[in-house]
Amino acid sequence: MTRPQLIIAPGKEKAILRRHPWIFSGAVKRIEGEPHEGDVVDVLDAHGQWMATGHYQNDSIICKVLSFDTAQVDEDFFRQRLVSAITYRQRLGFFDYLNQNCRISESELTNVFRLVHAEGDYLPGLVCDWYNGILVMQAHSVGMHHMFPLFTKLFRDFFGDRLKAVFDKSGATVPGGSQDGYLWGIMPQEHEITENGIKLLINFFEGQKTGFFVDQRENRKLVQDLAFERRVLNCFGYTGGFSLAALSGGAQYVETVDISKKAIELCNRNVTMNYPDCSIHQGVVADVLQYIQTIKESDTEEGFDFIILDPPAFAKNHRSLQQGLKGYRAINQRAMEALPAGGLLMTFSCSQAVSKDDFRTMIFTSAALAGRRVRVVCELPHAMDHPVSIYHPEGEYLKGLLLQVE
Repeated sequence: MTRPQLIIAPGKEKAILRRHPWIFSGAVKRIEGEPHEGDVVDVLDAHGQWMATGHYQNDSIICKVLSFDTAQVDEDFFRQRLVSAITYRQRLGFFDYLNQNCRISESELTNVFRLVHAEGDYLPGLVCDWYNGILVMQAHSVGMHHMFPLFTKLFRDFFGDRLKAVFDKSGATVPGGSQDGYLWGIMPQEHEITENGIKLLINFFEGQKTGFFVDQRENRKLVQDLAFERRVLNCFGYTGGFSLAALSGGAQYVETVDISKKAIELCNRNVTMNYPDCSIHQGVVADVLQYIQTIKESDTEEGFDFIILDPPAFAKNHRSLQQGLKGYRAINQRAMEALPAGGLLMTFSCSQAVSKDDFRTMIFTSAALAGRRVRVVCELPHAMDHPVSIYHPEGEYLKGLLLQVE
């Protein structure tokens, strides 16, 4: 049976020929057939030559391309893509902790990582994270969400007894009323993981993203390395990943600030689970934009000499870019003003609409407005289990810098 077809307008083929996995509606001259949201469609040039196959979307991104090489999209196609993603992580050592003969120290143990990273693993619209035996799948397209029964079957075949459960976390990411919940296996409300030797509780039903910000693992390790005898303020701290890294690294004092009371409650539980008698951590329920104004300037006895800013996406899209940059600039300027000489600022933007140049310019402006000399110590990308396709630079969504303020 012939699939619906997207016919590309003359002169609009360049992005497809460059293998960019997104086809925008403005590039489509006409649609043949009546595709529904999530259907597999073929993409043809103006002369009727096949160019690609992908999932149809009723959106500005009208098609997320699955393949530029074959129109055959079946169970074997997806099996091969998933095997490729799993093999990539195996070669990087992420599954070594399951090998009884592998000697991993308690301080190095990590059993949580990204298993499938959408376009970076040539499966646009699909994110899968491994949480110590529980696999959380999140669809960012209806087409991928339709594939979840097949993916569950394939993952059970791949992992056998090592896989304990599969969870669908697509309630907020797929149009049409998807509901978060277990698709198969044991069904705990909370689940314990370990990252760089630190234990954390994950609530898949209430947690953000797939339950945890897996992409920040290597940046949390850097905090662990730098926090010794510092006073650390973790803003937008969620359930305390950066805070626990700082405590593990020997911080003198750590404060976690988040507007969510539930997040701070779970953060405090995570701290107690790792440090039962901890008296040098405080969780604060507050609006960071307001709270950061109260920090005492350049007074390390009561203030902080290491501030972490990991806010939510202030700019959800290009329409809100300028307003989002104003928000980023305000918190970074205030953090720079509050830090003493030699203080460290670890700052991020996870907004895909914010480019690296936008982010750097915002930091430059913040430093100038704060009247401080600022060194760039290093860039802070997402972790290596989040690969980026060379054809899809937008996949490099996380921008981060470690700065020293003088």
